[in-house]
Amino acid sequence: MQRPSIILAALAALCAPAWAQTYPAKSIRLVLPYPPGGGSDTIARPLAQALAELLGQQVVVDNRGGASGNIGMEYAAKAPADGYTIVMGLTAQLAVNRSLFRKLPYDPAKDFAPITLLAQGPYVLTVHPSVPVKNVKELIALARKRPNELAYASSGNGSGAHLGTELLKSMTGIKMLHVPYKGGGPALVDLIAGQVQVLFTTWASGRGHIQSGRIRALAVSTATRPKALPNLPTVAESGVPGYDAGVWYALLAPAGTPVVIIDRLNRAVVAALERPSYAKLLHDSAIDPVGGTPDALGAYIRSEIRKWADVVRDAGVHID
Repeated sequence: MQRPSIILAALAALCAPAWAQTYPAKSIRLVLPYPPGGGSDTIARPLAQALAELLGQQVVVDNRGGASGNIGMEYAAKAPADGYTIVMGLTAQLAVNRSLFRKLPYDPAKDFAPITLLAQGPYVLTVHPSVPVKNVKELIALARKRPNELAYASSGNGSGAHLGTELLKSMTGIKMLHVPYKGGGPALVDLIAGQVQVLFTTWASGRGHIQSGRIRALAVSTATRPKALPNLPTVAESGVPGYDAGVWYALLAPAGTPVVIIDRLNRAVVAALERPSYAKLLHDSAIDPVGGTPDALGAYIRSEIRKWADVVRDAGVHID
């Protein structure tokens, strides 16, 4: 005699395709693990609007910031796996925090079902004009000649700017003094003032100061040049092969969300990324749309976790 649980599972499997055809039947919550008004907000809200048009249901952005994104990610991980809660995670939440926090309230590789890699963007390696370098090779040579004399700023311990510079240090053997700030804005202000000499900043934040000559751009941190910045070389092609420390954005659902729903969401997101208006919005921030399959995103997250674990370990940074 068959067990009731087996019979129920079989019935659920038979009914799943019909049920999935009605998805979505109500509004979808898009959790963003940052407060309103930030750079990720400018990506999430137009995406939510595009998805609402493509899926025929409202997509509501739910900002749940705090603890380096851990609050929002934990909330999404514990939500029902029915396709009505999805989450946008960035490099920090999906790759760095696993090693940075001693007690992480979610597992980025196990607690989520990948949907797609949304987009990738660079940090821009900049220096104060008083630093006598015009490219990455010259910066490396100067840092080797003057170990720990150059001060590099970051938007805080464990931030993308911090770990991106630590990755550069570990791959080249140079030594620079870390000066953490409470945000990218104050770090940029002190770079412009000459209080620090080096900073990885975003293009959106640094563009005006770069164009005015108040700071000098040397390279972008991504493996390839963003389409919006074709004349700015990458760190990798400037003498550090294999360097890649850009910021990336991914869309996920709670683990256990049915595959048919994940596929539906994947198709909708890829279609949204192909819309000219959304592509232009990303382009203006020097961010390139990606797309791709759920499996490709899952593999990418696992590889990024391994990479940043080494960087965090070498930098000796941990948050309790």
